[in-house]
Amino acid sequence: MKAISKQQPASGFSFTGKVVLVTGAASGIGRAIALAFGRAGACVVVADVSIDGGHATAAMIVENGGKALFVQSNVTRAGDVEALVDKTINYYGRLDFAINNAAVEEERQPLADADDEQFDRIMNVNVKGVWLCMKYQLRQMLKQGHGAIVNMAGIAGLVGSPNHAIYGASKHAVVGLTRSAAAEYAREGIRVNVLCPAAVKTPMLARAFERDPAIEKKLKAAHPMGRFAEAGEVAQAALWLCSDMASYVNGHEMVVDGGFTAV
Repeated sequence: MKAISKQQPASGFSFTGKVVLVTGAASGIGRAIALAFGRAGACVVVADVSIDGGHATAAMIVENGGKALFVQSNVTRAGDVEALVDKTINYYGRLDFAINNAAVEEERQPLADADDEQFDRIMNVNVKGVWLCMKYQLRQMLKQGHGAIVNMAGIAGLVGSPNHAIYGASKHAVVGLTRSAAAEYAREGIRVNVLCPAAVKTPMLARAFERDPAIEKKLKAAHPMGRFAEAGEVAQAALWLCSDMASYVNGHEMVVDGGFTAV
């Protein structure tokens, strides 16, 4: 059977007049989500610590006829995140959706060999960063009386992660934050969900294979579909969670894993 392109336009979704904020949008899944929202008509705020990558993503959206604003932001700093949301409102006047994707990975190592610096770095970005983003995003959405937030956890938020224990713990925390926020703000017209993809073809995955080439074949074999996800496939799930088609989906861990967790 001929493979279907995974980078297809976001047909079936229309977000014209809506505003979305995507963190970690300079590359990988974040960039794919930002581009997909741009193709669907949304005004996209591209946030990342990477200036070059962030500007490049915003330029891609504009070149395809969309609207985009790049804001350099470090999600571990409350001042940066507050300013990011303020700039979004000052520029576009509203915030309908937020995709909290910014994260850092952990090099493969036994839990007992990790150190304090690694723990703090991963938790600061992957957990504190998501908490800070939701904190300021929710404040704006409460003023509006509506909104949808999608956090990124990956299957590391659902299953054990041998030799990546700190990363796995951080993603379990993201799932917990998502569930709590979803229940807390459900009656305020705000939905909060979390995406849990398995291995996705991104620069982050490529770096992992460079560090340990032997794991690529083994990891691919663990996916029943025999391949890794394309970033565009994950993007489509993010758009669906923000759309009216998911109006009663709240506090949900959406698995996009090709059957990885089914076996």
